[in-house]
Amino acid sequence: MTLTVAHISPIMSVIAGVLILLMPRLLNFIVAIFLILNGLIGLGLFRGFH
Repeated sequence: MTLTVAHISPIMSVIAGVLILLMPRLLNFIVAIFLILNGLIGLGLFRGFH
């Protein structure tokens, strides 16, 4: 399986969802990190994954 930028966002969503279920107190931090990473991916900072 080839990992591309299109695969990273859904993987991050699943990981964030599991972390929120396991540790609800960290909701703000998990959401903030997810949004920052998603924005960086959207801007094309991770071009090595194409």
